Amino acid sequence: MSEIEFNKKEKETNEQKSQPETKTTNLQQEQTNAAEEELDNDKMTEKTVDDTAEHSEDYKKKFDELNDSHLRLMAEFDNYRKRTLREKSELIKNGGEAALIHLLPIVDDFERALETIRKAEDMKAVIEGVELIYNKFTAYLSQQGIEAIEAVGKPFTTDMFDAVAMIPAPDPEMKGKVLDCVQLGYKLHDKVIRHAKVVVGE
Repeated sequence: MSEIEFNKKEKETNEQKSQPETKTTNLQQEQTNAAEEELDNDKMTEKTVDDTAEHSEDYKKKFDELNDSHLRLMAEFDNYRKRTLREKSELIKNGGEAALIHLLPIVDDFERALETIRKAEDMKAVIEGVELIYNKFTAYLSQQGIEAIEAVGKPFTTDMFDAVAMIPAPDPEMKGKVLDCVQLGYKLHDKVIRHAKVVVGE
């Protein structure tokens, strides 16, 4: 065997010996990389768990705050509703109290007038007394926004008048107009609270 062939064969033998070492080195490197990757994954998992726990605490705290605020708001609304219902009930029950209190002096005047009528001989003085009471009463109604509806000579409308009879008009101009008022009607702040009963010309 020549020296060249011997060198060539030795080189091949050395290469064959080095190949398993290279394979072993590559395998060790892969195992090391896998271990490092697994370690990184474990660290990321631990961090994620820590972050989730921290956020969970924040969410729980926020939930408790919102729940407490909601419960307080519901309690306040319930108190407001009860108070409003109570005030409404009291208003319905005692709403006319002020109006009735101001009517009592007029009732007193009527009682005195009745006593005077039973004893009086001068009917003129009695009539004047009753007229004073009537004027006092109508003045009070006016203060409360109540006024009589003017009827005679006005065109008939169903908004303010209630026709109880129709008679021939004395002249053509009075056709469709109110000739007589049988019962006064009243308005409260421009709202008709009682229609006037009237006789209409036709």
